[in-house]
Amino acid sequence: MGSLTGQVIIVTGASKGIGAAAAVALGKAGATVMLAARNGKLAADVAQTIVAAGGTAAARACDVSNYAEVQALVAETIGRFGKLDVLVNNAGVIEPIASVAESDPAAWARNIDINLTGAYYAIRAVLPGMIAAGGGTIVNVSSGAAIRPLEGWSAYCTGKAGLHMLTRAVALENADKGIRIFGFQPGTTDTDMQVQIRASGINMISKIPRENLTPVAHPAAAIVYLCTAAADDLNGQEFSLRDEPFRARLNLDAA
Repeated sequence: MGSLTGQVIIVTGASKGIGAAAAVALGKAGATVMLAARNGKLAADVAQTIVAAGGTAAARACDVSNYAEVQALVAETIGRFGKLDVLVNNAGVIEPIASVAESDPAAWARNIDINLTGAYYAIRAVLPGMIAAGGGTIVNVSSGAAIRPLEGWSAYCTGKAGLHMLTRAVALENADKGIRIFGFQPGTTDTDMQVQIRASGINMISKIPRENLTPVAHPAAAIVYLCTAAADDLNGQEFSLRDEPFRARLNLDAA
């Protein structure tokens, strides 16, 4: 897997789970990483882990559903590190887990604000600068829920479906501007979100035993790969960590 030395990368939702694991893996690959999360203290702790291992990282509290905060995140990253090469759009929530008829409207809207509008805000904030610089990479952390409805997950499925189309729209509009964009479905990964899902007891995903979940190291490795030139031929596509040809690129066992 290629080195990311010299690359400056923002990772949203980087305080835990896939975001934290990806940030650490990106740091190990040589990237300078700006970690963003609503919990800035936890993000700072992860950043310190990267620094302690010899990497370069910083952290900032950021609610991606607030465009001004996202703009400030991008401005600080460029101001501190001189440029921005990659955005990893990872911030996301699963709540509310409930049927449409019983769901809380405010919580449903909040899910869309984070999972879809927040991803758009981040892309909107970085894209003009990337275009002006001659290129950049965006990794949208998607889900199989983008293409398959699941009981109790109407907000999450709807937001991820919208993100899938946003990936395609950005690819269409920027095919000749040096922008690489990917929709990446990590699958059922062992994170705090899965704890919430199992506790709900709703739909088949909640029944998956923890020992059968994917370790966070696997999607983290995939995100590192997508940030390298080796993934150029996948530009504009959405794919899953379960796809065996993609897993082969990462030297992972067959799903």
